[in-house]
Amino acid sequence: MANEKKIRVGITQGDTNGIGLEVALKVIAVPEFMEICTPIIYGSGKVLTYHRKAINMPSFQINHADDADHVKAGVPNIIEVLGGEEIKVELGTASKIAGQAAYQALEAAVADLKQGRIDVLVTAPINKDNIQSDEFNFPGQTEYLEASAGEQSKALMILCSENLRVALVTTHLPLAKLPQAITTEGIRERLREFNASLQRDFGLERPRIAVLSLNPHAGENGLLGSEEKDIIRPAIDQAYDEDRIICFGPYAADGFFGNRQYRNFDGVLAMYHDQGLAPFKALAMDTGVNFTAGLPFVRTSPDHGTGYDIAGKGVAREESMRQAIYTAIDIWRNRQKHDEANANPLRKQYHDKGKDNVVLDLTKETDE
Repeated sequence: MANEKKIRVGITQGDTNGIGLEVALKVIAVPEFMEICTPIIYGSGKVLTYHRKAINMPSFQINHADDADHVKAGVPNIIEVLGGEEIKVELGTASKIAGQAAYQALEAAVADLKQGRIDVLVTAPINKDNIQSDEFNFPGQTEYLEASAGEQSKALMILCSENLRVALVTTHLPLAKLPQAITTEGIRERLREFNASLQRDFGLERPRIAVLSLNPHAGENGLLGSEEKDIIRPAIDQAYDEDRIICFGPYAADGFFGNRQYRNFDGVLAMYHDQGLAPFKALAMDTGVNFTAGLPFVRTSPDHGTGYDIAGKGVAREESMRQAIYTAIDIWRNRQKHDEANANPLRKQYHDKGKDNVVLDLTKETDE
């Protein structure tokens, strides 16, 4: 570990009235954490101090850097993104001021991420309502990051823990619009994206993916809905036969999680937000991580929200934030290894013998 590069981890402050800064402080206050990475908080030094004092945390050294080029290894860093503005903190309250501050931190961190000035991004929770403005008109940070990455990027939300990875076909979508959004090609595309991420981001060579149904009891052969046999099953078959993705289903969600069938798979593809996230958070709330796959950069976040009800009380648990940072680092390293291994693959060479092609094994020595 000592000889490995100290990865520069950008951490946004999130909603300034929530628990994001509290859990971030609890993680970066541990001196041993600096042996793993160089943490860089994007936000306000004054707001950071306010949160530290609110939870009676002793002061510790934080380097105040003008920009990402002047951060220091071995200590936590903070980059002031609010221009010294006075930000009124009202712990536990949703306010437009807190939303604007969250956006400014996110905007600055993403700009540095795209320029390679930080290696990975970890975003603290935001309030999806109060962050809305002329600059931010997205359902959530995932969609903002997808737009920031460019037209060629397609974000895939993956909730992950040590033993469970859940991806979503649809994300922040009203349930009334769900039936129209579930299509065979859409599911198949998500399976391709999920499979690619499991291989490149998580280092799984031949991942096994379970696909959940849309309707209760997987539709009961059409009695409770036809989407399973008309849309989902064809997507699974096409992905398996044509894309060579090892996928199975559709499984009824209640029995699948109730019987712990997820333990037999490397990933689970859910049709909509609560179908996948409700059981995931019940199983892994304290250690769960939200990872955005499909982007040219690595972004994770804790799987909890702003926690207004406990903000400033010192009781917010930091394990999900810590795991989000660890996961971002692991994924960054996995990508480096995967891309290096696949940069110059050995080209297959064939000897034409009519209809049959014999592959030459170039790993064996020969006297010829």
